[in-house]
Amino acid sequence: MAFELTYSLCFLLILLHLPLFTTSQPYQNISLGSSLVAQDDDSAWLSPSEEFAFGFQRIGNDGGFLLAIRFNKIQKNNVVWSAINGSLFQKGSTVEFTVDGFFIKDSETGNQQFISDQTAANGVAYAAMLDTGNFVLANKNSINLWESFHYPTNTILPTQTLSQGNVLYASYSETNYSKGRFQLNLQFDGNLVLYTTHFPLDTLNSGYWSTKTEGSGFQVVFNMSGYIFVTDKNGSVVYTVSDSDKMASVKDYYQRATLDSDGVFRHYVYHKSNGSFVETGTRAWSTFSFQPPNVCIAIEDRGPGPCGFNSICEHDDQGPTICRCPQGYTPIDVNDERKGCKQKFIPQSCDESSPESHGFVLAEMPYTDWPNGDYEHFQPVDEDWCKKSCLGDCFCAIAIYNSDQQDCYKKGIPLLNGRNDNSTPWKSLIKVGADNSTSKYGKKKEISALVLVGAALMLIISYLLIFIITYLFFSRLYSKQAKTSDLYPVVQGFNLKRFTYMELKEATEGFKEELGRGGFATVYKGVLASDNGKGVAVKRLDSMVRENDFEFKAEVSMIGGTSHKNLVKLLGFCNEGQHRILVYEFMTNGSLSSFLFGNSRPSWYQRREIALGTARGLRYLHEECSSQIIHCDIKPQNILLDDSFTARIADFGVAKLLKMDQTRTTTRFRGTKGYVAPEWFKSLPVTVKADVYSFGILLLEIICCRKHYEENMQDEEQMILADWAYGCYEQKKLHLLIKNDDDEAKEDIKNMELFLMIAFWCIQEDPSLRPTMSKVTPMLEGNLEVSVPPNPSSLYVLSK
Repeated sequence: MAFELTYSLCFLLILLHLPLFTTSQPYQNISLGSSLVAQDDDSAWLSPSEEFAFGFQRIGNDGGFLLAIRFNKIQKNNVVWSAINGSLFQKGSTVEFTVDGFFIKDSETGNQQFISDQTAANGVAYAAMLDTGNFVLANKNSINLWESFHYPTNTILPTQTLSQGNVLYASYSETNYSKGRFQLNLQFDGNLVLYTTHFPLDTLNSGYWSTKTEGSGFQVVFNMSGYIFVTDKNGSVVYTVSDSDKMASVKDYYQRATLDSDGVFRHYVYHKSNGSFVETGTRAWSTFSFQPPNVCIAIEDRGPGPCGFNSICEHDDQGPTICRCPQGYTPIDVNDERKGCKQKFIPQSCDESSPESHGFVLAEMPYTDWPNGDYEHFQPVDEDWCKKSCLGDCFCAIAIYNSDQQDCYKKGIPLLNGRNDNSTPWKSLIKVGADNSTSKYGKKKEISALVLVGAALMLIISYLLIFIITYLFFSRLYSKQAKTSDLYPVVQGFNLKRFTYMELKEATEGFKEELGRGGFATVYKGVLASDNGKGVAVKRLDSMVRENDFEFKAEVSMIGGTSHKNLVKLLGFCNEGQHRILVYEFMTNGSLSSFLFGNSRPSWYQRREIALGTARGLRYLHEECSSQIIHCDIKPQNILLDDSFTARIADFGVAKLLKMDQTRTTTRFRGTKGYVAPEWFKSLPVTVKADVYSFGILLLEIICCRKHYEENMQDEEQMILADWAYGCYEQKKLHLLIKNDDDEAKEDIKNMELFLMIAFWCIQEDPSLRPTMSKVTPMLEGNLEVSVPPNPSSLYVLSK
């Protein structure tokens, strides 16, 4: 019998140690009045092929029973859906399909919990377990009135789809099916995002991976060919999450894609004959692909991360994330690694009369970091100074030291999102009780006379070699400095990759393909062979900047410390000899200038989204990042577009960084004429309102799809865009501004008028009249009322 599947999504949980159903009978139709009982001799409703089963199964030897859909011919890791948020039920509990609905009755309490309240009165005629893994309630015309695919837990199967607003929840652990700490969310804006949550609440904490399909994503599809992808409304693929090109024959495999308890979305395959994948221990499935590439590195925000507080996360391509405790720590619960680790020793006392620093040592762990959460930072200092500072500080649980930058960060308990990875440049110095230390770095109580004698002998030998060492050091010092990258103290705390000049010269084929040129630098296209051919934009600062490193320091420090989807991401830098080079992610769709003023006119929808994205990026710079930043050069050339045409603010080279207690600055002229605020020409203090003015001019250009000044206009009144646009607004002739636009803009004339009003407020001559970006953004979103703006004064004569 054929059943139409519309929107569907269903998730699988792993590590179940249960036998196959032996007393089950295949049902194609399950009639009203049917029921199943949770008992040791399992029974279930099977699909026609008997590949899927719906019924109770025991969780662990002493656990309860889970009502679930599972792969019936696989013994382990076979659950693809569970009822009532993974609740466990006592032996003797029943699931009943009656005229009153589809519900579970607990044998211990007698309570009923409805899986679906669809009843015979609603037209339900029968239930069925389908060969797709979907359990349905249908009417007599075989139309599904309820489907398990529409109420997913943590697994998606072939033929399932995930619609906007649908959410997958990771289970708490590999044996606990209740909601865990992670979600996969297809947002209403079309972006597929992995989030951490404020566990035990379901509320979202922060995203750590996404498809970046805002404005285009409509549905996630897992098709029969083994592809998982995001489509737009027309069915076109806009992002591929996983493909099946490496599978010899899709029909020979069972497949599932699961948001696992460690926050990784994995695509699994299992050979039906079990000839290619031999079941070993608890792992019979093979990991085919996964996102994100390394969850340990991806998650950096507040929360316990994949492994819990005070723990260390290590990535594993083929299986669950490896979690372990640092030296001197032990699991809080050996059966639940998500609870993290605790100290095995009595922490250092903060009693001034008894500092007890002599009772502690520092164990070293290379390539290890607990990002964020530091309460003190020192730079430049040597490693010994960092160690002594931590040992003498009762609040210090670990110190993080970077020898290249001579950075020392001190962190207290709890430690957040620990990870161990070869790409991490830090060394962790973990404070442990001296009696608990077993590291090669020694216990003070175990220092023997033999060790002291050995140290003395080594000292004598070193004196014999000191002349040679000194000579070699000073003779090679100059050449070494010329060859070694000298990192400035402007990238404190940021994990940016340091490139050599030769790496970047090779990546750009000798700085061959120029992408753009500015007043201080030239940007080239490059390809990183060390990063799977990833495209990058390589910004090479000119000789003037190499002599005065202002641009280099400003961009590395400011962009390295920012993180927002509407800002271009800085990947790394080169600071070698006279070479000052910055490496950014490559924006495939170029600048807004080319997009806006090219041959084809962008749609009104695209322009609206670009305006909103730019506003959100500026709001972040002005009010949400750790140090307030004035960009000072907002213009179409500095708004770049990624592969989904999301606006990304670029070029922080002339930005002005404000301290938290500052609201204004006085400085030399910055920015591009035509977009700069009047205060620049009046020697007045410059605030973030200068960026608001530039955004207003940019917004007018986005609305009207033309430059702010066009000298060759036949009608002189149209030369200055701000004057002409305000005249059209005042005279109720808005149609003149969009006469060459698409029907969408003409039909949305109200929103276009709203955007114009916001732009006019932004370009007021008096900075106090301009709104902040925290007000501009909700205005553009339609969440804040916009009053009638006064006529902005034309400053073209001054600012041209």
